[in-house]
Amino acid sequence: MNKLLYGVAYYDEYMPYERLETDIQMMKEAGINVVRIAESTWSTHEPQNGVFDFTSVNRVLDAMYKAGIHVIVGTPTYAVPTWMVKEHPEVLAVTKNGQGKYGARQIMDITNPTYLFYAERIIRKLMENVKDHPAIIGYQIDNETKHYDTSGPNVQQRFIKYLKDKFETTDALNKEFGLAYWSNDVHAWEDMPSTVGTINGSFGAEFSKFQRKLVDDFLAWQVDIVKEYRKEGQFITQNFDFEWRGYSFGVQPNVNHFTASDPFDMTGVDIYHPTQEDLTGIEISFGGDVARSTKQQNYYVLETEAQAFSHWTPFPGQLRLQAFSHVASGANMVAYWHWHSIHNSFETYWKGLLSHDLQSNPVYNEAKTIGADFSRLSSKIMNLKKKNKTAILVSNESLTGLNWFKFKYDSELNYNDIVRLIYDELYKLNVEVDILHPGSENFEDYSLIIVPCLYVAPDELLDRLNQYVEHGGHAIFTFKSGFANEHVKVRTTSQPGIIEKACGVNYQMFVEPKNVKLAGNTYEVEEDKNRVHTWMELLTPTTAETLATYDHPAWGDYAAITGNEYGKGYATYIGCIVSSEMMSGILTQALKRASIWGEEQEVNFPLVIKSGINDEGKTIKYVFNYSFELQEIESPFSQSIDLLSNSIYQKGEPLTIKPWDFKILEMK
Repeated sequence: MNKLLYGVAYYDEYMPYERLETDIQMMKEAGINVVRIAESTWSTHEPQNGVFDFTSVNRVLDAMYKAGIHVIVGTPTYAVPTWMVKEHPEVLAVTKNGQGKYGARQIMDITNPTYLFYAERIIRKLMENVKDHPAIIGYQIDNETKHYDTSGPNVQQRFIKYLKDKFETTDALNKEFGLAYWSNDVHAWEDMPSTVGTINGSFGAEFSKFQRKLVDDFLAWQVDIVKEYRKEGQFITQNFDFEWRGYSFGVQPNVNHFTASDPFDMTGVDIYHPTQEDLTGIEISFGGDVARSTKQQNYYVLETEAQAFSHWTPFPGQLRLQAFSHVASGANMVAYWHWHSIHNSFETYWKGLLSHDLQSNPVYNEAKTIGADFSRLSSKIMNLKKKNKTAILVSNESLTGLNWFKFKYDSELNYNDIVRLIYDELYKLNVEVDILHPGSENFEDYSLIIVPCLYVAPDELLDRLNQYVEHGGHAIFTFKSGFANEHVKVRTTSQPGIIEKACGVNYQMFVEPKNVKLAGNTYEVEEDKNRVHTWMELLTPTTAETLATYDHPAWGDYAAITGNEYGKGYATYIGCIVSSEMMSGILTQALKRASIWGEEQEVNFPLVIKSGINDEGKTIKYVFNYSFELQEIESPFSQSIDLLSNSIYQKGEPLTIKPWDFKILEMK
């Protein structure tokens, strides 16, 4: 594509009356150049078993093509029709809570042979119907796919085969998982119990890893089918989502984005985030960084909010701010869920670009300005490439392991809270990052790698991190890193195990802090922001220097934060959960040591700077104001031109950013 894609999900099947031509006219006026269709309406396309009707698909394809609007067709496999469940109730996933009940979406067992038979049939029938249509630019596989906690007898049998292939003997399995505890050891494969009731973290975590692989396999299976029909130049994508906390928050526990994205041409994501006074852009940035990092290339935002809920209805200017925030992170597509607000059922008040009256409104009118600017500026701002020198290493396995072994038994704090504690402060320091995973092979591309809570890791990964530091890299490790191997088996050495070599510190004891502050640190944090909470390790430096200790009568002799020169590099180890202000100070010190700190890091949030190189080889700088207050700074950039206003700025001249507004600067 030679232009940014600006789109909506469109469901002609949901419309209360005939208005396709009206919708298309309004889309064109708003600069909408792509729609997603078909992924939600299996029951319309196959109203009875073996009876197919693609009338709604065909009429939308024809109308969009006539209007010059591209179409992405979705495979409609994530919401099964009533007739299937009536005839074959076994297609519903059996979870730890028992047999599923019909009604909601994503309730099926993605491994069930009957479900897969019908899924393949509807995919092939749909593809045979649409494959030659010139409106189609790509296909979306399923929708926000996960394993839906499927764990019934058939899945358990598949898991046993998986364990046989991996461990070969039950003795090896028993030893690695410590199954002798409470007589859980297995001495014949046919005696293997269901994982549903397990109390063994190694066994349970391995099953979670297996479930994530089911998602990989299911998506790759669909991709292979669609590839048989797609034309040259058409892409295949999927709309991955994130851990959900009422909005997109962190690493998805039920999907490994890095392995699941492998068969796709483009990684697509759905990013939803707080708005109004709570809009910071952090979730937009985090979701985009994950998506971009899966393939080290640009990505699509296949769903984001237009109006949605009452607490998400954007202030004037915020829809524009959000759209360009996606592009600044590397998105080549921004699409809303959805075009119209629906009038019945579960998502009635998840409003679209149009409200329930389906008429023009302030949000739609603001969308018009986005569409116009996307069209005008595409050659300057699409395909934005980044060369970040900072990365965060994330691990699905560690996320799962820490769900089994929490920081505190009655605490809801989890792995993603620590990832976001680090990410959010980097974001506010205007440090852009890539996201690494345990299989990444390009550690050496980064000057600083931050490793949050790498609780579960094979020896090889920890050795690689040691080597990264030894060869000149800078690393920050947090508490609970290096603790257990890939099977969640705690290492028998003093902690943090293998990375003690790079970190120059060890410990044997960890405690829950009560009224504990940090002492002796140089992070310039106010005293009331100096407290630690939930988890602290009592560190003893071996070769490391102590950067902070605990201000506590019993634990004051122990280090809390250390730094160690190892080979040509430097490793910081944080042994406790600190405040966001303290984390910012730790990161600032590390960034300066790694020579990443610059003038842009002196610019403070709510101003956020994003950078990249466009197709012309020019550096583009975005400056966003995520606040109600007018912001003014002296430009830290060389001579630049604002692509929105054509104003020219010299280094040191005032840059004034209006509330919830931004500038796009091209460096001269």
